[in-house]
Amino acid sequence: MNEKGIADLLEQLAEQKKRGVDHGEVYLQTGTGHLIHYEDRRIEEISSFRADGVSARLVQGEATFMAHAPGLQADTASRVLRLAEADAGQALSAPLGGTDPLLEPEPGLPSLEADWLAEVDRTIREGSPWVKQVGIQIRSSSKQVLVLGSHGRAAQDRRRYTSFSVHVVVERDGVLRTGYEARSCSFPVEQFWGGEDPLALGREALRRALLQLEARPCPAGVFPVVVSGSAGGTLIHEACGHGLEADIVRKDYSAFRDRLGQPVASPLIHLVDDATLPGNYGSYAVDDEGTPAGRTVLLEEGILKGYLTDLTNARLGGWPATGNGRRESYRCAPVPRMSNTFVLPGDMEEEEMLDRMGEGLYVRMMGGGEVDPTTGDFVFHVSEGYRVEGGAIAYPVRGATLTGNGPEVLRNVQAVGRDLHFEPGICGKAGQGVPVSDGQPSLWIREILVGGSDTGDEDA
Repeated sequence: MNEKGIADLLEQLAEQKKRGVDHGEVYLQTGTGHLIHYEDRRIEEISSFRADGVSARLVQGEATFMAHAPGLQADTASRVLRLAEADAGQALSAPLGGTDPLLEPEPGLPSLEADWLAEVDRTIREGSPWVKQVGIQIRSSSKQVLVLGSHGRAAQDRRRYTSFSVHVVVERDGVLRTGYEARSCSFPVEQFWGGEDPLALGREALRRALLQLEARPCPAGVFPVVVSGSAGGTLIHEACGHGLEADIVRKDYSAFRDRLGQPVASPLIHLVDDATLPGNYGSYAVDDEGTPAGRTVLLEEGILKGYLTDLTNARLGGWPATGNGRRESYRCAPVPRMSNTFVLPGDMEEEEMLDRMGEGLYVRMMGGGEVDPTTGDFVFHVSEGYRVEGGAIAYPVRGATLTGNGPEVLRNVQAVGRDLHFEPGICGKAGQGVPVSDGQPSLWIREILVGGSDTGDEDA
């Protein structure tokens, strides 16, 4: 590491702070990884990737001035800082020379093994004569970041990610159905397989696909719903989480604006965001502005306690900096983002929820959907759901959607389960994708509008 170059850049950023810049930083990133995609009984793709680069950013009021370039050298960092200074109309820092890297390039990762993917494929195909297609993907990556801030401090973090997914297509009598299962974590690949069984994940994807062959069209109407912990918090992430990100709040695009200290959910709801959870896909030690990661209480007994902030929106909104300024790469500006967002467990067993609910819908896995953070209105697809009759699961359904309003659904929570389950994902916002995990225990919701597919068309 080029300590002199780092010290010189920190001094130049501090000078810009004295000249009236609200915040400035130099951000360096080095990363590498591998990907294997296996489909139709053969390897479709083996690829490796590397991303090394540096950006400089100056923030004045609400205006951001930013430049970036590939490379990790001191002279490259100096050049992009001077470009940002010129755009901001600030005095230019003295150019720095030298080609020594400010951050040592991330060493290459060991190659991923591919032979065992054929065994996963074979196990799935032996499980049913209806299997038409199997797709398997594994990805491993490592990334280091170094953030030099105008506050005079340098912060560094190393992040390791592993992801594995299985997609199964089954066909019977001309009807196609799909099943999907995925796991991701912030561990290297050798640690990942210490807690996951690829054959079991493949069987689960097959089970979900075959289930859809037997599923009946879902009836439509307004029903009570139990959303299982295995659904993984998608509902909370989309219908609530984005509305608690400070840029959306401050720009008056959130249903939670001006609600701090007020009840916005059932008293049973305790919602937190915590980037410090070991191994979770959304975890990190410092965010992409150099702020230490932490645990932020968002809702406590249904009362709105805080928002998720980066440095700019914390300053403009008068809120604490929570360490949620995140970016996809050095080419992007950080914005407030969730990390690991979840509802704390309650005290009721899922079976008791179903028994007390009596009639309704049980959601075991959520699919994709849409949400308007301005109002909190959402529509989500259900990838695995069941009709509940007489307090017990009666039969699987297909074609179900959940339509409602996030704050209203939170107020309608009747019970919170003891279980807590996380699901990983890549969250998109501002054209960027970052790793997150969403978690929840089972939730019994008094009523949601359920869209169905009970049209009589069995191939719908």
